[in-house]
Amino acid sequence: MKAITYSEYGNPDVLELTEQPLPKVGPGMVLVKVKAAAVNPVDWKIMAGYLDEVMDLQFPAIPGWDVAGVVESVGIDAPHFQPGDEVIAYGRKDYVHGGSFAEYIALPERLVARKPASLGWQEAAGLPLAGLTAYQVLTRLGLKAGETVLIHGGAGGVGSLGIQIAAALGARVIATASEKNHEFLRTLGAEPVTYGDGLAERVRELSPDGVDVVADFVGGNLEATLAVLAEGGRHASIADSDVEEHGGTWMWVNPVAADLQELAALVEAGRLRVEVAQAFPLARAADAFRLNMEGHTRGKIVVTVHGD
Repeated sequence: MKAITYSEYGNPDVLELTEQPLPKVGPGMVLVKVKAAAVNPVDWKIMAGYLDEVMDLQFPAIPGWDVAGVVESVGIDAPHFQPGDEVIAYGRKDYVHGGSFAEYIALPERLVARKPASLGWQEAAGLPLAGLTAYQVLTRLGLKAGETVLIHGGAGGVGSLGIQIAAALGARVIATASEKNHEFLRTLGAEPVTYGDGLAERVRELSPDGVDVVADFVGGNLEATLAVLAEGGRHASIADSDVEEHGGTWMWVNPVAADLQELAALVEAGRLRVEVAQAFPLARAADAFRLNMEGHTRGKIVVTVHGD
Protein backbone atom coordinates (compact mmCIF):
# COMPACT_ATOMS: atom_id res chain seq x y z
CA MET A 1 0.00 0.00 0.00
CA LYS A 2 1.00 3.63 -0.44
CA ALA A 3 1.82 5.49 2.77
CA ILE A 4 3.52 8.63 4.00
CA THR A 5 6.51 7.67 6.13
CA TYR A 6 9.56 9.14 7.81
CA SER A 7 12.70 7.28 8.85
CA GLU A 8 14.27 9.96 11.03
CA TYR A 9 13.13 12.87 13.14
CA GLY A 10 12.91 16.22 11.40
CA ASN A 11 10.74 18.78 9.61
CA PRO A 12 8.20 17.94 6.86
CA ASP A 13 11.07 17.42 4.42
CA VAL A 14 11.61 13.96 5.96
CA LEU A 15 8.16 12.81 4.81
CA GLU A 16 8.11 10.48 1.81
CA LEU A 17 5.44 8.65 -0.17
CA THR A 18 6.50 4.99 0.02
CA GLU A 19 5.23 1.45 -0.44
CA GLN A 20 4.53 -0.35 2.83
CA PRO A 21 3.17 -3.80 3.73
CA LEU A 22 -0.56 -4.06 4.31
CA PRO A 23 -1.15 -3.95 8.10
CA LYS A 24 -1.84 -7.22 9.88
CA VAL A 25 -5.32 -7.52 11.41
CA GLY A 26 -5.04 -9.21 14.78
CA PRO A 27 -7.71 -10.34 17.23
CA GLY A 28 -10.12 -7.58 18.17
CA MET A 29 -8.94 -5.37 15.31
CA VAL A 30 -10.41 -3.96 12.11
CA LEU A 31 -8.70 -3.01 8.86
CA VAL A 32 -9.93 0.36 7.59
CA LYS A 33 -9.60 1.58 4.02
CA VAL A 34 -8.69 5.22 4.62
CA LYS A 35 -10.82 7.83 2.89
CA ALA A 36 -9.34 10.84 4.67
CA ALA A 37 -7.02 11.68 7.57
CA ALA A 38 -6.60 14.95 9.44
CA VAL A 39 -3.39 16.68 10.49
CA ASN A 40 -2.96 17.64 14.13
CA PRO A 41 -0.09 19.52 15.83
CA VAL A 42 0.86 16.36 17.70
CA ASP A 43 1.71 14.71 14.36
CA TRP A 44 4.53 17.11 13.50
CA LYS A 45 5.64 17.43 17.12
CA ILE A 46 6.21 13.67 17.24
CA MET A 47 7.93 13.82 13.84
CA ALA A 48 10.25 16.55 15.11
CA GLY A 49 11.26 14.41 18.11
CA TYR A 50 9.68 16.72 20.68
CA LEU A 51 7.83 13.83 22.35
CA ASP A 52 10.66 11.30 22.19
CA GLU A 53 10.83 11.05 26.00
CA VAL A 54 7.19 10.03 26.32
CA MET A 55 6.24 8.33 23.02
CA ASP A 56 7.72 5.08 21.69
CA LEU A 57 8.26 5.22 17.92
CA GLN A 58 9.31 2.62 15.38
CA PHE A 59 10.89 3.73 12.09
CA PRO A 60 9.77 3.92 9.38
CA ALA A 61 6.80 5.63 10.99
CA ILE A 62 3.48 6.38 9.31
CA PRO A 63 2.11 9.51 11.03
CA GLY A 64 -1.51 10.33 11.75
CA TRP A 65 -4.10 9.51 14.41
CA ASP A 66 -7.30 10.93 12.88
CA VAL A 67 -9.04 8.75 10.32
CA ALA A 68 -12.30 8.31 8.46
CA GLY A 69 -12.84 5.31 6.23
CA VAL A 70 -14.57 2.05 5.44
CA VAL A 71 -14.01 -1.25 7.23
CA GLU A 72 -12.22 -3.57 4.80
CA SER A 73 -11.98 -6.64 7.03
CA VAL A 74 -12.19 -7.66 10.67
CA GLY A 75 -9.98 -9.84 12.84
CA ILE A 76 -10.86 -12.71 15.12
CA ASP A 77 -13.30 -11.75 17.90
CA ALA A 78 -14.10 -8.29 16.53
CA PRO A 79 -17.91 -8.50 16.54
CA HIS A 80 -18.89 -4.84 16.54
CA PHE A 81 -18.08 -3.96 12.93
CA GLN A 82 -18.47 -5.57 9.54
CA PRO A 83 -16.84 -4.95 6.14
CA GLY A 84 -18.47 -1.96 4.50
CA ASP A 85 -19.16 -0.07 7.75
CA GLU A 86 -18.26 3.62 7.56
CA VAL A 87 -16.20 4.55 10.62
CA ILE A 88 -14.09 7.21 12.30
CA ALA A 89 -11.39 6.91 14.94
CA TYR A 90 -8.79 8.67 17.01
CA GLY A 91 -6.35 5.89 16.28
CA ARG A 92 -3.69 6.41 18.93
CA LYS A 93 -1.92 3.15 19.63
CA ASP A 94 0.65 2.11 22.21
CA TYR A 95 3.50 3.25 19.98
CA VAL A 96 3.87 5.37 16.84
CA HIS A 97 4.31 3.34 13.67
CA GLY A 98 1.20 2.50 11.61
CA GLY A 99 -0.75 5.74 11.36
CA SER A 100 -3.54 7.05 9.17
CA PHE A 101 -1.60 8.75 6.36
CA ALA A 102 -1.81 5.54 4.35
CA GLU A 103 -4.22 3.62 2.15
CA TYR A 104 -5.07 1.28 5.03
CA ILE A 105 -4.82 1.30 8.82
CA ALA A 106 -5.40 -1.51 11.33
CA LEU A 107 -7.07 -0.40 14.56
CA PRO A 108 -8.34 -2.02 17.77
CA GLU A 109 -12.11 -1.90 17.44
CA ARG A 110 -12.34 -0.31 20.90
CA LEU A 111 -11.04 2.92 19.29
CA VAL A 112 -13.56 2.94 16.46
CA ALA A 113 -16.93 4.69 16.19
CA ARG A 114 -19.52 4.88 13.45
CA LYS A 115 -19.19 7.80 11.05
CA PRO A 116 -22.03 10.34 11.12
CA ALA A 117 -23.92 9.88 7.87
CA SER A 118 -24.35 13.63 7.48
CA LEU A 119 -20.59 14.31 7.31
CA GLY A 120 -18.43 14.01 4.22
CA TRP A 121 -15.18 12.10 4.52
CA GLN A 122 -13.03 15.20 4.94
CA GLU A 123 -15.20 16.63 7.71
CA ALA A 124 -15.46 13.23 9.40
CA ALA A 125 -11.69 12.88 9.48
CA GLY A 126 -11.41 16.21 11.26
CA LEU A 127 -13.74 15.25 14.10
CA PRO A 128 -12.03 12.61 16.30
CA LEU A 129 -8.92 14.06 17.96
CA ALA A 130 -10.04 17.69 18.04
CA GLY A 131 -13.61 16.84 18.99
CA LEU A 132 -12.58 14.42 21.72
CA THR A 133 -10.11 16.96 23.10
CA ALA A 134 -12.78 19.64 23.39
CA TYR A 135 -15.42 17.25 24.70
CA GLN A 136 -13.21 15.67 27.35
CA VAL A 137 -11.87 19.02 28.60
CA LEU A 138 -15.34 20.51 28.94
CA THR A 139 -16.94 17.45 30.51
CA ARG A 140 -14.05 16.88 32.94
CA LEU A 141 -14.44 20.50 34.04
CA GLY A 142 -18.11 19.76 34.68
CA LEU A 143 -19.46 22.48 32.41
CA LYS A 144 -23.22 22.64 32.71
CA ALA A 145 -26.18 24.60 31.43
CA GLY A 146 -26.34 28.21 32.58
CA GLU A 147 -22.60 28.55 33.21
CA THR A 148 -20.26 30.85 31.30
CA VAL A 149 -17.15 29.41 29.66
CA LEU A 150 -14.19 31.21 28.10
CA ILE A 151 -12.49 29.29 25.28
CA HIS A 152 -8.99 30.36 24.28
CA GLY A 153 -8.38 29.69 20.58
CA GLY A 154 -11.96 29.59 19.36
CA ALA A 155 -11.23 29.56 15.62
CA GLY A 156 -8.87 26.57 15.67
CA GLY A 157 -9.74 22.94 15.08
CA VAL A 158 -10.28 22.16 18.78
CA GLY A 159 -11.72 25.53 19.76
CA SER A 160 -14.31 25.66 16.98
CA LEU A 161 -15.65 22.28 18.08
CA GLY A 162 -15.40 23.26 21.75
CA ILE A 163 -17.64 26.28 21.17
CA GLN A 164 -20.34 24.11 19.66
CA ILE A 165 -20.08 21.42 22.33
CA ALA A 166 -20.29 24.02 25.10
CA ALA A 167 -23.32 25.60 23.45
CA ALA A 168 -24.94 22.18 23.12
CA LEU A 169 -24.41 21.70 26.87
CA GLY A 170 -26.40 24.89 27.43
CA ALA A 171 -23.49 27.15 28.44
CA ARG A 172 -22.85 30.76 27.50
CA VAL A 173 -19.68 30.81 25.40
CA ILE A 174 -17.07 33.57 25.12
CA ALA A 175 -14.19 32.74 22.79
CA THR A 176 -10.97 34.39 21.66
CA ALA A 177 -9.89 34.87 18.06
CA SER A 178 -8.45 37.49 15.74
CA GLU A 179 -11.00 40.01 14.54
CA LYS A 180 -11.18 38.44 11.06
CA ASN A 181 -12.66 35.30 12.67
CA HIS A 182 -15.21 36.99 14.93
CA GLU A 183 -18.16 36.45 12.60
CA PHE A 184 -17.16 32.80 12.24
CA LEU A 185 -17.26 32.43 16.04
CA ARG A 186 -20.71 34.00 16.15
CA THR A 187 -22.00 31.41 13.67
CA LEU A 188 -20.75 28.69 16.03
CA GLY A 189 -22.57 30.18 19.03
CA ALA A 190 -19.87 32.23 20.78
CA GLU A 191 -19.42 35.85 21.77
CA PRO A 192 -16.02 36.73 20.27
CA VAL A 193 -13.24 38.70 21.92
CA THR A 194 -9.84 39.60 20.48
CA TYR A 195 -6.88 37.85 22.09
CA GLY A 196 -3.73 39.65 23.19
CA ASP A 197 -3.07 42.60 25.49
CA GLY A 198 -6.19 43.68 27.37
CA LEU A 199 -7.96 40.35 26.97
CA ALA A 200 -8.99 40.12 30.62
CA GLU A 201 -10.56 43.58 30.50
CA ARG A 202 -12.49 42.71 27.33
CA VAL A 203 -13.81 39.49 28.88
CA ARG A 204 -14.84 41.34 32.04
CA GLU A 205 -16.82 43.78 29.90
CA LEU A 206 -18.88 40.85 28.67
CA SER A 207 -19.00 39.02 32.01
CA PRO A 208 -18.37 41.46 34.90
CA ASP A 209 -18.56 38.73 37.55
CA GLY A 210 -16.03 36.54 35.74
CA VAL A 211 -16.48 33.17 34.06
CA ASP A 212 -17.20 29.77 35.59
CA VAL A 213 -14.94 27.72 33.32
CA VAL A 214 -11.89 28.43 31.13
CA ALA A 215 -10.73 25.98 28.46
CA ASP A 216 -7.32 26.89 27.04
CA PHE A 217 -6.73 25.20 23.69
CA VAL A 218 -3.64 27.19 22.60
CA GLY A 219 -1.42 27.90 25.65
CA GLY A 220 0.14 31.10 26.93
CA ASN A 221 -3.04 32.36 28.53
CA LEU A 222 -2.62 31.55 32.22
CA GLU A 223 -2.46 35.15 33.42
CA ALA A 224 -5.64 36.12 31.58
CA THR A 225 -7.36 32.93 32.71
CA LEU A 226 -6.72 33.62 36.39
CA ALA A 227 -7.78 37.25 35.96
CA VAL A 228 -11.24 36.38 34.64
CA LEU A 229 -12.00 33.18 36.56
CA ALA A 230 -14.82 33.62 39.05
CA GLU A 231 -14.39 32.43 42.62
CA GLY A 232 -14.70 28.66 42.63
CA GLY A 233 -14.22 28.51 38.86
CA ARG A 234 -12.46 25.65 37.05
CA HIS A 235 -9.86 25.78 34.30
CA ALA A 236 -7.82 23.42 32.14
CA SER A 237 -5.26 23.61 29.35
CA ILE A 238 -4.09 21.18 26.71
CA ALA A 239 -0.95 23.23 26.02
CA ASP A 240 0.31 24.71 29.31
CA SER A 241 1.34 22.47 32.21
CA ASP A 242 1.77 25.53 34.46
CA VAL A 243 -1.99 25.53 35.08
CA GLU A 244 -1.46 22.69 37.57
CA GLU A 245 0.37 25.09 39.88
CA HIS A 246 -2.72 27.32 39.93
CA GLY A 247 -5.51 24.84 40.57
CA GLY A 248 -6.02 23.92 36.94
CA THR A 249 -5.89 20.67 34.99
CA TRP A 250 -3.37 19.85 32.28
CA MET A 251 -5.03 17.39 29.91
CA TRP A 252 -4.18 14.97 27.12
CA VAL A 253 -7.00 13.54 25.01
CA ASN A 254 -7.94 9.88 25.44
CA PRO A 255 -9.11 7.62 22.57
CA VAL A 256 -12.54 6.73 23.98
CA ALA A 257 -14.90 5.44 21.30
CA ALA A 258 -17.99 6.02 23.47
CA ASP A 259 -17.13 9.73 23.70
CA LEU A 260 -16.58 9.83 19.95
CA GLN A 261 -20.00 8.27 19.41
CA GLU A 262 -21.50 11.04 21.59
CA LEU A 263 -19.88 13.58 19.27
CA ALA A 264 -21.29 11.75 16.26
CA ALA A 265 -24.74 12.00 17.85
CA LEU A 266 -24.31 15.77 18.22
CA VAL A 267 -23.41 15.95 14.54
CA GLU A 268 -26.48 13.97 13.52
CA ALA A 269 -28.64 16.21 15.72
CA GLY A 270 -27.36 19.28 13.86
CA ARG A 271 -25.56 20.61 16.94
CA LEU A 272 -21.99 20.13 15.71
CA ARG A 273 -20.24 20.75 12.39
CA VAL A 274 -16.61 20.43 11.34
CA GLU A 275 -14.86 23.25 9.50
CA VAL A 276 -12.26 22.11 6.95
CA ALA A 277 -9.70 24.76 6.10
CA GLN A 278 -7.97 22.91 3.25
CA ALA A 279 -7.54 19.41 1.87
CA PHE A 280 -4.45 17.91 0.23
CA PRO A 281 -3.90 14.63 -1.65
CA LEU A 282 -1.79 12.00 0.12
CA ALA A 283 1.27 12.80 -2.00
CA ARG A 284 1.22 16.37 -0.66
CA ALA A 285 1.03 15.44 3.02
CA ALA A 286 4.22 17.44 3.69
CA ASP A 287 2.43 20.60 2.51
CA ALA A 288 -0.46 19.81 4.86
CA PHE A 289 2.02 19.51 7.73
CA ARG A 290 3.67 22.82 6.82
CA LEU A 291 0.32 24.61 6.77
CA ASN A 292 -0.63 23.14 10.14
CA MET A 293 2.68 24.26 11.61
CA GLU A 294 1.88 27.86 10.73
CA GLY A 295 -0.90 27.73 13.31
CA HIS A 296 -3.22 30.29 11.72
CA THR A 297 -5.76 28.18 9.85
CA ARG A 298 -9.48 28.20 10.63
CA GLY A 299 -10.69 24.66 11.17
CA LYS A 300 -9.01 21.40 10.16
CA ILE A 301 -6.37 20.51 7.58
CA VAL A 302 -7.12 17.21 5.89
CA VAL A 303 -5.36 14.69 3.65
CA THR A 304 -7.52 12.72 1.25
CA VAL A 305 -6.51 9.16 0.42
CA HIS A 306 -9.26 7.27 -1.39
CA GLY A 307 -11.30 10.39 -2.18
CA ASP A 308 -14.33 12.14 -0.72
